[in-house]
Amino acid sequence: MTARCRVKVCGITSVADALMVSAAGADALGLVFYPKSKRNLHIEQATEIYRAVPPFVATVGLFLDAEAEFVQAVLAAMPLSLLQFHGSESPSYCAQFKRPYLKAVGMKGIAASGGFKAYADQYPDAQGFLVDSHAPGAAGGTGETFDWTQVPQDYPKPIILAGGLSPENVAEAIQVSRVYAVDVSSGVEISPGIKDAAKVQAFIQNARF
Repeated sequence: MTARCRVKVCGITSVADALMVSAAGADALGLVFYPKSKRNLHIEQATEIYRAVPPFVATVGLFLDAEAEFVQAVLAAMPLSLLQFHGSESPSYCAQFKRPYLKAVGMKGIAASGGFKAYADQYPDAQGFLVDSHAPGAAGGTGETFDWTQVPQDYPKPIILAGGLSPENVAEAIQVSRVYAVDVSSGVEISPGIKDAAKVQAFIQNARF
């Protein structure tokens, strides 16, 4: 029996969407703390959303080369389940918060950096790795897919697939990549930060074929 693929819906910007996505069966919600993102949250907004999330739904904070003091301020306001680092954060930076974390890996040109394993092995404290279509150290969130056959099949930690996923392609993406979880944002939106209930439901249903 194949294990169920987990689903994270990222870029939640309202309590209503947090409740809708949770009710649809998402395993985790992503809260973005990156000022250049259209889905960026202020701490006060994020705290309101965090407090509304039902039990057993994980809350994940996304950061990109943020000042450590800012990450600490977010954690002081809400003890997030997981941190997700998308920039050029060093292993020691990621580990300093004493919280479970994911490190994003940009798969565009990763071979030139020594390949996925060489990159991931630098982060022994990471709980898992999120693979996206952007270049290493870039922002991600491009809405573009990449060659899913590049996803490592034998790495000992969980791999989360992101980048251009939608209700239409998520089943194929999981079949090809055989990942632990998938992460979607723009693929289930009406507009940046506003989720579409029908798309969210279809995405989760199709991810659990």
